[in-house]
Amino acid sequence: MSKYEPAVGERRHGGVWWPHDEPEVPNRPPVVDVVIPALNEERSLPKVLDALPDPWIRTVVVVDNGSSDATADVARRGGAEVVDEPQRGYGSACLSGIARLRRDPPDIVVFLDADYSDVPEELPRLVGPIIDSDVEMVIGSRTIGAQQQGALLPQAIAGNKLACLIIEFMYGYRFSDLGPFRAIEWSVLERLDMADRDFGWTVEMQAKAARQEVSSVEVPVSYRKRIGVSKVTGTIRGSVMAGYKILYTLGKMFVRDQL
Repeated sequence: MSKYEPAVGERRHGGVWWPHDEPEVPNRPPVVDVVIPALNEERSLPKVLDALPDPWIRTVVVVDNGSSDATADVARRGGAEVVDEPQRGYGSACLSGIARLRRDPPDIVVFLDADYSDVPEELPRLVGPIIDSDVEMVIGSRTIGAQQQGALLPQAIAGNKLACLIIEFMYGYRFSDLGPFRAIEWSVLERLDMADRDFGWTVEMQAKAARQEVSSVEVPVSYRKRIGVSKVTGTIRGSVMAGYKILYTLGKMFVRDQL
């Protein structure tokens, strides 16, 4: 019997799975690789790398997105493979990480941030439903998990809620968050043909997954204040640009669907 049980909705429609116990590493574990986009995260990145649960992971790829500090050096010292991506943008970094993994693809890819706002120790929660069941993509939801006060800013909460409502309207998939901490089967990720190079990355993945009826669920994850200042919601310009790009991405997909 699976250690995960759906609590809300159907699995293929973005239901919520609550982990009653942390899963054990299977006797024949799938190959799990981790992609961490990073921009000037020399202070936080060592904590992220130290906290990743080793038995679950084959390779950690840190994508240095044009840092001016020692991010790349601390990543290498922490045992990660470093990929340089000078073109700024969250999506650009993720795409470069995916390109690196194509040399020897894993079974599952996990994405998480380098700022130590996600809790790396919770990685088994995200890969568990994929291992135990027919789930293909798992989103770590900060809104149903334990948040440190002030960790998720009001503009991020409002933007995520609006985007999730639009996805539900367009495709009937219910999500509660566009959280960066997520896991997805490699074959499914390739099928999604991801393209966005900046703020629209997370919503593009979830909207495309909904459009293709990917078996998707959410699990509650913890979220804390990041180390340093957010490049997105930490500034007015970043918040506006992120909100615009998220709506633009969804609008473009909606128009294409109607043609």
